[in-house]
Amino acid sequence: MHDDSVSPLPSDSRFAGLRRRGFLAATGAASLGAFSLVGCGGSGDGGDAGDPRSGGTPQRGGRLRAAFAGGGAGETLDPHRANLFADAARAKALFDKLADHGPDLAARPRLAERWEPNRTLDRWQVTLREATFHDGRPVTAEDVLHSYRRIADPREAFRAKASLEPVDLDASRATGRRSVEFVLKRPTAEFPNVLAAFGAYIVPAHADDFDRGPVGSGPFRFVSFAPGRSAVFRRYDDYWDGAPYLDEVEFVVANEESARVNALLGGQVEYAHELNPTTARAHEGKGQIDIVRLRNSAMQAFCMKTDRPPFDDVRVRRAFFLIADRKELVDAALSGAGETGNDLFGKGYEYYADGLPQREQDLEQARFLLRQAGAEDLHVTLDTSAVAAGFTEAASVFRDQAKRAGVTVDVRMGSKDSYWSDILDGGTLCCYRSGAMPIEAHISQRLLTGSTTNATHWRHRDFDALYRQAQSTRDRKDRAAVYERMQRRLYAEGGFLVWGFADWIIGTARAVRGVEANAPANTLDWARFDKVWLA
Repeated sequence: MHDDSVSPLPSDSRFAGLRRRGFLAATGAASLGAFSLVGCGGSGDGGDAGDPRSGGTPQRGGRLRAAFAGGGAGETLDPHRANLFADAARAKALFDKLADHGPDLAARPRLAERWEPNRTLDRWQVTLREATFHDGRPVTAEDVLHSYRRIADPREAFRAKASLEPVDLDASRATGRRSVEFVLKRPTAEFPNVLAAFGAYIVPAHADDFDRGPVGSGPFRFVSFAPGRSAVFRRYDDYWDGAPYLDEVEFVVANEESARVNALLGGQVEYAHELNPTTARAHEGKGQIDIVRLRNSAMQAFCMKTDRPPFDDVRVRRAFFLIADRKELVDAALSGAGETGNDLFGKGYEYYADGLPQREQDLEQARFLLRQAGAEDLHVTLDTSAVAAGFTEAASVFRDQAKRAGVTVDVRMGSKDSYWSDILDGGTLCCYRSGAMPIEAHISQRLLTGSTTNATHWRHRDFDALYRQAQSTRDRKDRAAVYERMQRRLYAEGGFLVWGFADWIIGTARAVRGVEANAPANTLDWARFDKVWLA
């Protein structure tokens, strides 16, 4: 998922005054209390505070209220249209995928009990576990095929479509009530990543109404949904992976970070998604609420459109790579809560090309490249928004860095409601981020000619061919070599100026237990409320 958009706060009286108090919380002047790192202050109930999953025996009951930035009145519970973090959290509460990504980004079985390829890797047999939808009907192979065919509909632009591209869904078939034979267009060694793709949820065959009474096979059942305001789901007692501890979970839209913080401090919610590093640091150590830091969760980047001036000239893109002082960006925009990037996605993940030299600022060489490109005295507009933590700060820092190379950067503030849709096709340079996913999935969703979220407009048929070659390579070492070749090209001439990788920061009430810390955003255990309880 590339990110969260935001919309106005709900009019619900529980959130009255949150905007008014927001500045105090953000600056650390609020009197409501403060943050503490999980494991630093004790749990207050005698539990083991050294691990956010600890805290005594799990207890059943209660409603957990979770505050997320939302997507406005146009929000939907259609899991195949999920694009924002709030969408993904709601979707995983109601629905299941065949597989999902563990903390190491490897695919782990979910609705699929197991999978097995043939010798040539072009047919995969998937066996489903015994699971039921919320209406009591069993999850079957026909539901799986229906779901994947819906995602692949050429008339739609569902997020998982690019990931499902290797599958020949016309030739694939049910070989039993709980078994599917997937026929592939070419040998695919990493087919489990397809099953775990973001948005590849299984829905009942012929399901078409997802907002008034969606039926899934996830840990919670639908109760109510008010787009842009809240959604309430109730425990599904027959969930295949064990009934949730909570009676209910409520997803509340609170778009401003200060509103989420104050709702948490004031006891109006128990879980606040995406807090700023500065806010956390300002309140740290006082012990009223806990913080969970999900390390290396979010790629932070500037996105250059490679199909239009000035970034259709590779020399200009290379100059911008050299303008950036990545450490200064991490320190200023993320308050140091992250790691420097090297213009590639997936630092620390499998296949990451960590042998490439760390790129450093070189303003003299940047000026030389701009002169070569005839781009002296270059003016460019950088789109940003308060839609995500650190975006406006990063834009300001980069504007000053570019000025020292003779480049004038005009920062343009975008709407928080429409920023992510606007920047996919509009503008030339923008602030960008992405949650965790395998490098293979990042390439399929963001960097292929037919990718639906190709924000850099990187479209090269020979690059597409290398991706297909990597997919079809059985030997892992040989496959890694192909991925490295692709990354070397992106490092030299791609459109993502990746300056950092941010920690994802979540705040919880002291009574909340079971929030997994080793769970980068978008992975299986992120926002997994079926394993959370209230002490």
